[in-house]
Amino acid sequence: MLSIAVPMTLAYVTTPLLGIVATAVVGQLGDAALLGGLAAGAIVFDVVFTTFNFLRSGTTGLVAQAFGRADPEGEQAAFWHAFSIALACGLVLAFLGPLIALAGSWFMDAGPRVTGAMHLYIGIRMLAAPFSLINYAVLGYVLGRGQGGLGLMLQVVLNGTNIILCILLGLELGWGVAGVAWASVGGEFAATIIGMSYVLRRFRKLPPLPRSRLMDMAAFLRMVSVNRDIMIRSFSLLAAFALFTRQGAQEGTLALAANAVLMNFFLVAGYFLDGFATAAEQLTGRAIGSCYRFAFDRAVRLTMIWGFGLAIAASTVCLFFGDSLVRLVTTAPDVREMAYAFMPWAALTPVTGVLAFQMDGVFIGATWSRDMRNMMLLSFVVYLAALIGLGKAFGNIGLWAALHIFLIVRGLSLLSVLPRRIRTTFA
Repeated sequence: MLSIAVPMTLAYVTTPLLGIVATAVVGQLGDAALLGGLAAGAIVFDVVFTTFNFLRSGTTGLVAQAFGRADPEGEQAAFWHAFSIALACGLVLAFLGPLIALAGSWFMDAGPRVTGAMHLYIGIRMLAAPFSLINYAVLGYVLGRGQGGLGLMLQVVLNGTNIILCILLGLELGWGVAGVAWASVGGEFAATIIGMSYVLRRFRKLPPLPRSRLMDMAAFLRMVSVNRDIMIRSFSLLAAFALFTRQGAQEGTLALAANAVLMNFFLVAGYFLDGFATAAEQLTGRAIGSCYRFAFDRAVRLTMIWGFGLAIAASTVCLFFGDSLVRLVTTAPDVREMAYAFMPWAALTPVTGVLAFQMDGVFIGATWSRDMRNMMLLSFVVYLAALIGLGKAFGNIGLWAALHIFLIVRGLSLLSVLPRRIRTTFA
């Protein structure tokens, strides 16, 4: 478990570090409107692209199950099915970039300067759509085989290139928000080249994939079914975060900027937890592929224990060192003061969200996507009620309280379904 979780924890941490660097680059300009525009643009981009995260998650589960039943042809077929979906959807998204930027501007309903920065960011970054989605498929294949070290290398290439270009273009050359966006395009392209080179080199060492397996409509439709449910789940998750950001914008530009800073810390903790969720995906998928319940139960227990331990540690770090981190991210005094006030709310998110992360990993590996979809929709309804009620009553405090309720309900709802699904799967 640790051989998968530790490298992927390090890999996932590079993503929120990228978010912190991008926020810090724009934050050095000392303009809350630009910082808010970057945050709003990133949320709109994430709503679109994380909706397609099924290309990573669904591929991981299906490849892990094929790996468990010793079926290399099934692994290859799962990858190429995911690749074809990624390429087609990526090209469509790149073409629709300007319309997506307009829709994001309408949805956020922020001030004119925030809207201008957001529109610029989305319009440029959407050009990376085909590369981003192909990278999801490549990473899903790698993680499905349990190659955490390789997954780490690919994420380091993607986010490392992005961070270097972000500093160079956004800060050194003074491109600001546009530089941050072009840095993302460069990072995604570099990762696609290296990732596809590895996959193609490995496939050349295997027997040719029979055309019948590649064109197997039953397998393709199974991937579509799994991916459809995961897409609905992912869209609901990102919609929840988008609504959080939008409601923060209604509280004012200052609240929007402060919440953007604090959400980076939640994402850092979340990507730490995702390392163990990824281990759960591969190990539970492999156990189901080989029909080995002991391994399945063991994977669930170990990832839960390690996940809670790591969540407590992450919350402790945020509580004790959060103020110092805020000072590194932004130079605006008013944004700093508001972020300090809400730091305890952000610091507790790893503890309230750990079960949701871990259960997601279990259900993705088992490809129990329908249960994930249904429990996410239930959690989203509860979240909307809390967001409206608590947000109106308590302002920004209510927004953070609603987020905690959402995380808790997600985890507990999936946990309540787990025993029944185990009994039926291993009967």
